[in-house]
Amino acid sequence: MFKPRVPVNDTPTGQIIPVITDAAPAQMPHPGHAPTYCFCENRTPAASAHPAVQLTPGTVVALVGGGTAVVLVVGAVLVSMLLAVAITGASLAICALVVRSLITSENKRR
Repeated sequence: MFKPRVPVNDTPTGQIIPVITDAAPAQMPHPGHAPTYCFCENRTPAASAHPAVQLTPGTVVALVGGGTAVVLVVGAVLVSMLLAVAITGASLAICALVVRSLITSENKRR
């Protein structure tokens, strides 16, 4: 029950995916099928040619400036949202006090 079982295909499709080794000659794939191997001339990794990211002083200044601008904009938006919530809460509290005052004054007049 707890042993994994590999499913067996009783009716194979007849398509065989070739295993490509370095010794095998390169063959073009059949039309309509996705290629299963690469036709690259250069088999060396692309990362060894040059570093992926080159930081110059201008790039560093631009990154710092952009990051600072993003932090300032996000901070301003968050502070304005907090201020809006605080003003709304204060106005609701004042409205509640006025309504309570009106209700208690009506009850005292009767």
